[in-house]
Amino acid sequence: MIEKIEDFLQWGGLKKEIILLIISGIALLISVFESTTLPFDIAWVAIILCGTPIILEAIIGLVTEFDIKADVLVSLALLASIWIGEYFAAGEVAFIMQLGALLEDLTVAKANAGIERLVRLTPQSARLVIDHQEKMILAKEVKVNDLLRVLPGEMVPVDGVIVSGSTSINQAVMTGESLPVDKTVGDDVSSGTVNQFGTFEMKAAKVGEDSSIQRMIRLVRSADASKARIVGIADRWATWIVIIALTAALLTWLITGEILRSVTILVVFCPCALVLATPTAIMAASGNATEHGFLVRKGDALERLSSVVKITFDKTGTLTYGTPEVSVVKSLSSNYKKEDLYKKAAVVESCSEHPLGKAIVAGYKKEYGEFNMTVENFQMNIGQGVKGLVDHQEILAGNKEMLNMQGINLLDIVEKEVD
Repeated sequence: MIEKIEDFLQWGGLKKEIILLIISGIALLISVFESTTLPFDIAWVAIILCGTPIILEAIIGLVTEFDIKADVLVSLALLASIWIGEYFAAGEVAFIMQLGALLEDLTVAKANAGIERLVRLTPQSARLVIDHQEKMILAKEVKVNDLLRVLPGEMVPVDGVIVSGSTSINQAVMTGESLPVDKTVGDDVSSGTVNQFGTFEMKAAKVGEDSSIQRMIRLVRSADASKARIVGIADRWATWIVIIALTAALLTWLITGEILRSVTILVVFCPCALVLATPTAIMAASGNATEHGFLVRKGDALERLSSVVKITFDKTGTLTYGTPEVSVVKSLSSNYKKEDLYKKAAVVESCSEHPLGKAIVAGYKKEYGEFNMTVENFQMNIGQGVKGLVDHQEILAGNKEMLNMQGINLLDIVEKEVD
């Protein structure tokens, strides 16, 4: 029976709550001006639509957990107001409480929207390799030790280890790193990260609910406002307020003999702000943090954050805009001016999709404008750099490893300047 009542209260969701509040608000306005010829006070509409859920929730709390919270006091205030014929007051209290509950639900929905964005990052399919043949399957069907192939631009379907090929992986969703990380045979890759360039094959290690992206989603979903210590304090105060209000109302009735004054005490004591403000604030903070890339595991983390004096960040890239820029260009050869070197590097990088290559091109265009040269025989070496022919001259743009592979040994002065 209790479960059926709970299902009934949840039916319709936010749309139902909004419609009922609009109808109740109109009914209360009509009741104020007494502009109806109905045989009953139209405030009863607000009492039934907004008050019934409050009374039912109070009964469920008392029956299932003997939970004396704010809805018990509100229910008593409602029933007492109806008893003495103050129908507008009863409808007004019910309307205000349901409006507060709607605002809380909207805040929670906003927080859940951030979680849903994470859910959409979950890979849906995977390329299973069996006897050198590809077969598309659902990511949730991948088993441990399955051999998978990941193409450029695709998400890594599960956690695993690269067994062949090399690439660069965009791990921003998991680590906050703004630049792709080079990966090769033996390196770990995580589900939800994006393969930027090369094709590679991997052996599945953690699948399904054990994968990194699924664990992260579970952590964010566990950020329940009710777990915060301050919410527990608010609940305990709400319980004491119920007891104090009932005692005060009873004493007032016994001393004055006026039931109206007793009911007034119950109505005024309704702890709307105390009960709604704390969990709403925590859920709003969690939702806003998620929108900005901060995943809050528990509500009490926000509470503890208020006492933090110093913060240590464990890696570079976390506190950046994620768009690298060229800061210094220097020519170490008397044969090339700085502008010429910069231009040739920009031309050969114009075919690259790597963020550093794009930064070089954007930096040159910003400082010197467009260039009318093109690159031929372009080639990208994953984890090293790029090369190609610019104006019939072979240009290498890459790291020290790439130059060594080409048989180019750097002079000590070059090493010193680079450092």
